[in-house]
Amino acid sequence: MAIGTAGAADKWFVLGEKVLNSTDRATVIKAEEGKMWKDDVKKAKLSVDGADVEITNVVFHWRGGKDDTITNVGVLKAGAQTAEKDAPGRESTLTSVDVQYRILNNKPTATLKVWGFD
Repeated sequence: MAIGTAGAADKWFVLGEKVLNSTDRATVIKAEEGKMWKDDVKKAKLSVDGADVEITNVVFHWRGGKDDTITNVGVLKAGAQTAEKDAPGRESTLTSVDVQYRILNNKPTATLKVWGFD
């Protein structure tokens, strides 16, 4: 057993996901109906699967904190993820994420996931 591993239990987990359609240019990802996202998220990030996606704007909406807007995120290759975004303060509840995007290479859909780190 290791000594001094207070952060050993910290891990990334999926907060929510949504299928993106090539005919749309923006989406909002929220907690599932009737559920609340975990309160003590320290960081958040996005990932995509199924297609390359150009992300032009992301807004992380935090409860009790200022919204974080990231512009010109760039192209996420299928299977890739964005850089981590720290929660305001030590930790906070992420209430939703707004994403403006364009699916590349004539793919019809892609799956966008919102990850939280606790």
